[in-house]
Amino acid sequence: MTTQQILAFSVIAGMMAVFIWDRFRYDVVACCALVIAVAVGVVPFDHAFSGFSDDIVIIVGSALVVSAGVARSGVVETAIKRLFPNLSSVKAQLALLMIVVAVLSAFIKNIGALAIMMPVAFQFARRAGVSPSRYLMPMAFSALLGGLMTQIGTSPNIVVSRLRAEMTGTPFTMFDFTPVGGVLALVGITFLMFFYWLVPERRKQALNIEEAVEISNYASEATVSGQSTVMGRPLSELLKLGDGEVVATAVLRGPIRMSPFPDLVLREDDSIVLEGRSSVLDRVISGARLKLSGKAIREDGKPQQDLVSIEAVISRQSVLAGLSVRDLALSYTRGVNLLAVSRRGERLRERLRDLVLQEGDVIVLQGGRKTLPIVLQDLALLPLAQQEVMLGTQRKALIPIIILALAMILTALGYAPVAVAFFAAALGMAVFGAIPLNDLYKSVDGPILVMLGALIPVSDSLRTTGGSELIAGWLGQVAHSLPPFGAIALIMITAMAVTPFLNNAATVLVMGPIAVSFATALSYRPEAFLMAVAIGAGSDFLTPVGHQCNTLVMGPGGYRFSDYPRLGLPLSFLIVLVSVPTLMWFWPLQ
Repeated sequence: MTTQQILAFSVIAGMMAVFIWDRFRYDVVACCALVIAVAVGVVPFDHAFSGFSDDIVIIVGSALVVSAGVARSGVVETAIKRLFPNLSSVKAQLALLMIVVAVLSAFIKNIGALAIMMPVAFQFARRAGVSPSRYLMPMAFSALLGGLMTQIGTSPNIVVSRLRAEMTGTPFTMFDFTPVGGVLALVGITFLMFFYWLVPERRKQALNIEEAVEISNYASEATVSGQSTVMGRPLSELLKLGDGEVVATAVLRGPIRMSPFPDLVLREDDSIVLEGRSSVLDRVISGARLKLSGKAIREDGKPQQDLVSIEAVISRQSVLAGLSVRDLALSYTRGVNLLAVSRRGERLRERLRDLVLQEGDVIVLQGGRKTLPIVLQDLALLPLAQQEVMLGTQRKALIPIIILALAMILTALGYAPVAVAFFAAALGMAVFGAIPLNDLYKSVDGPILVMLGALIPVSDSLRTTGGSELIAGWLGQVAHSLPPFGAIALIMITAMAVTPFLNNAATVLVMGPIAVSFATALSYRPEAFLMAVAIGAGSDFLTPVGHQCNTLVMGPGGYRFSDYPRLGLPLSFLIVLVSVPTLMWFWPLQ
């Protein structure tokens, strides 16, 4: 072993130890490891920042933006709610999410499948009253398991198919991977469904100021129009859209105030005073196609297009304190609408237009993006953490889904690399208004991308110093003394262990020829050994950096580096135990 190899192994081992120790934030640890690797010479100066131009950084950052655009549309959540309206238990919700992600991952890029379903996971978590961390890591692992089922499901399957063609003249076909991959997906999802609790319930580590000051008791008034889906239906059906997080405090039918009983049948022009968080109010009002209070905002005689909503606090100097919404007539005098009011310690039941505002009230104002800052300044209102809210904003319903579908079709058909397709999809979300430009960079998890960019050259030092070939040599000496099932298991375990430090496709390129040489030396057919390499390289459940699906959920789930082996290590053992006999059954060695 050379000095450079010793240094490379030492840097990586030390970095992993500090990650598991979990005393410092992961991006800081990764950057320190990069600096040390450059200082000791295992990473050249001119390659120190090569990781930041790697496709994985672009894919993860773009997927976060795409996922935010899909979440903003609400289309997937609406579809799940209609198809599975009574799905309330965590296990049932988790089973649905994992099965859908796994099936989608067999035919489309697994990070795309995960991006589609992540917003649904957040919705389910809110409904069940648990942290999204309960769902996100099992979903990421299910995406990896689903990718094992077809040739196009994951990069290792594609590479190993090409290796078989080069070495035997016959490539693996599309569904040659399905028998073994299907068994592993079934066993893995079953394990995850019953043992998801191995990961402690986490909250997002970098809680932002917007989440810290979220208001839970906004009162808003909405009217049943001719296009409303709840017209002629009982009030309970409207409240069901809020999953118990919205209450009706009053129903106003002309001059008559009615008690908000669940069986009250709603009529056209009924006004309903609803209370809840702004995001849930938005879901209820938009889902039922209710009309918010206020007037249509126009600019130069045409409907204003760039409408946003923002939370603000009424200060002591504000002219709003002591006046009713009707007296203020903000729609006419300022060109903005007041959509909701929150008053600490009090449940509001009046119509918004009759409500007398007080100092300290938090209000939601709707207006043009250029107009609102001027209005806030003129009225001495304090914007709440510069927070934009969804209530009353314009959104594109199907555009995010269409953009994501186009990106995945282009990658599936080979017309565009994954990084280019997802980068274009993220750009499309901004260009077509699926996500506001102000929210675009909020969707990108900076610490995750910095960690990836710093880790890539450090991990690659294992290859550039010859460390990976050294491992292959040791492996060859051990495997020749093992029985066939032991050799297959050793190859698979090695591929699993190496994948976090090499690209999974690179793992196949390193391990594939070794696997074939084992099979040839032992007079066995190579298919089971090649499949073992593909399964090992495609089953990285131990770290957040070996596969972009694991990285994608790390920030939103609030996971620590050490959380991955808690659930991933027993799953990896299970995959090895099930894979070896299954491979030998479907791909006989003789």
